Amino acid sequence: MELTHNGIETYLRCPRRYEFASVYALDGSDDGPTDDRVDLLRRAICTALASGETDRDGLLETALSTLSSLWDDHDERFHSRAQRRHERQVLEATLRAYVDRVGLDHAGGIERTTSGSLPVDEIVGPSLPVSRTVTVPQSGEKRGVEPGPSNRVLAPESVTVEAEVDYVFRDGPSVVGVRFVPTLAPLGPLRYRSEWDGDVAERFTDHFDPAADVYDPAPVAALLETAVVLDGLRTLRDRLDLGGKTCRYVQVPLADRSKTSVNWVSESVETSLEIADLTDVYVDHHTYGLTHEHRNETVDSRLEAVVGRLVEGAFDPGDRWEQIRGEACPECAYAVCCEERIAAEVRFDG
Repeated sequence: MELTHNGIETYLRCPRRYEFASVYALDGSDDGPTDDRVDLLRRAICTALASGETDRDGLLETALSTLSSLWDDHDERFHSRAQRRHERQVLEATLRAYVDRVGLDHAGGIERTTSGSLPVDEIVGPSLPVSRTVTVPQSGEKRGVEPGPSNRVLAPESVTVEAEVDYVFRDGPSVVGVRFVPTLAPLGPLRYRSEWDGDVAERFTDHFDPAADVYDPAPVAALLETAVVLDGLRTLRDRLDLGGKTCRYVQVPLADRSKTSVNWVSESVETSLEIADLTDVYVDHHTYGLTHEHRNETVDSRLEAVVGRLVEGAFDPGDRWEQIRGEACPECAYAVCCEERIAAEVRFDG
């Protein structure tokens, strides 16, 4: 069985939504122009990184040239040519900000990583698959027990949880995986924390506690994703013999307009990027002390529990319904066919 980290995030947000999307395969996609523009930038940057350019001008020129070619075939609807021209300027400004912020350093890291006989397409994508195998008991009347009088213990089931990074490189003692995302907003407080201990650990644990008034699916999903990515990077590191003692996971936002400034007189656009390294906020130092790897026993065990519930087909929102109803239902494409939603909205007096 295979799952994706996006599917797990959907499940955390609402189990019933996951059922509609993944079990019944009902189309509720909310991908919009922002995702398409991020994909254009992702492809342009990865092409530049794979080119071998390590000086600023060469790296930026390759990225801009690739974007120009992709933009010519981009069929997004705009209300005017001026808007289309402006949106392209924003993308070009984002490329410049990326190169200045981390691109040059990362290009150098990729060159060093591939300095032997390693093909560059092994570590530069876009969308390189990484995965983690989670072992859960098979479902039965009791987890791991065969239904019926025999009560025979079933063999554990291996489930592959898949995620993606866009490129990988060595940085000192670490192997770093980088993923381009639209914004860092879903990370919530993880953007501003540098360690697991404290409110990050408390809110993560409280999300799974029915007695706690905490509903934080996006940051929780980001921590579970980090667990998957880091394990996948360890596997990639060992398979390609990249060296390095630890692995790190970094997200780079490419569609965050909060740092964009526009000069309408000169028709110029400038922006900057905020980078999020999710490793430190994920790592439990107690687990790290025991394993000497970037791991977190609490997050890892919760990942196994969530995957186990998915394998069992546990899609009833249960005690979380009121929180889900207030937070997830208003923007859910499946609300019109959700029995819990309909039951809550349609009531008869008498």
